Amino acid sequence: MQILLTGASGAIGSQLAPQLAGEGHELRAFARDPKRVTAGCFDQIVRGDVLTGDGLGEALEGIELAYYLIHSMEASAEGEPFAERELRSAENFAAAARRAGLRRVCYLGGLVPSDRPPSEHLASRLAVEDALLASAPEALSLRASIVVSAQSRSFRFLVRLLERSPLLPLPDWRDFRTQPIDGRDVVAYLQAAGLSTAVEGRLVLDIAGPDAVTYGQLIQRIAGAMMVSRPAVELPFSLTPVASVVAASIAGEASELVGPLMAGLSGDLLANDEAARDLFPIQLHRLDRAISHALREWEEIEPLAAR
Repeated sequence: MQILLTGASGAIGSQLAPQLAGEGHELRAFARDPKRVTAGCFDQIVRGDVLTGDGLGEALEGIELAYYLIHSMEASAEGEPFAERELRSAENFAAAARRAGLRRVCYLGGLVPSDRPPSEHLASRLAVEDALLASAPEALSLRASIVVSAQSRSFRFLVRLLERSPLLPLPDWRDFRTQPIDGRDVVAYLQAAGLSTAVEGRLVLDIAGPDAVTYGQLIQRIAGAMMVSRPAVELPFSLTPVASVVAASIAGEASELVGPLMAGLSGDLLANDEAARDLFPIQLHRLDRAISHALREWEEIEPLAAR
């Protein structure tokens, strides 16, 4: 099968590519900077940009399955909001996919709340999802919560906070629940969803880890795996606009990323059902094993001062 990966240089794309290549598929990458695509299993790399549409026609020519793994929350240099850039990129890709006659597209989005309107970040993911679902007769969206891996920016943000902050302020969103998922399981779901013969039509699936925890519990479990003790300070309120800037500075992360992420923590983010597990019988990693594996992978690349 001829397969296209967008976001091939990212955390998920770089891990998915070798899995697909190992099954004998012909892989093509799409990237703004081909030098950043480090996986050596691609048969071709096409230079282009979804934001402008450049290169999409060439990239999609003859493709049967495309993975849309592009996601950026930073605003443009001109100040254009990330949600507008995200949607325009998805619409450009969807239009090119329809012109190319693409059969199947697989998108990795985010879990959405069932009891309240989504945050700006999650609403953007939904808008991208809608655009992509209309791009191919077999279009799949996999919605995930926090991905636990050494390359996941949300996981890395939490680890850096624990590493660098002597205290751990926990705003009122600490008691809301989520279902973090091991990055290896996300890759397995994407691989299965893309290649499955059981998938027909357009499909949206929630993928989640087997452990539902509060955000406070998640942070404490990461701290335990890091072998650090950080006194928790439970706050009766949330100061996301201010706190996100401070937290981003401590973690060395962009506030444009941290602000929208923290704004999405104001409620439970849980899988609505287990349809994904029924359709794709993947053995999932428990949370503590996922955290330990991610930290070991991290330390193979760079040291963690807290450990």
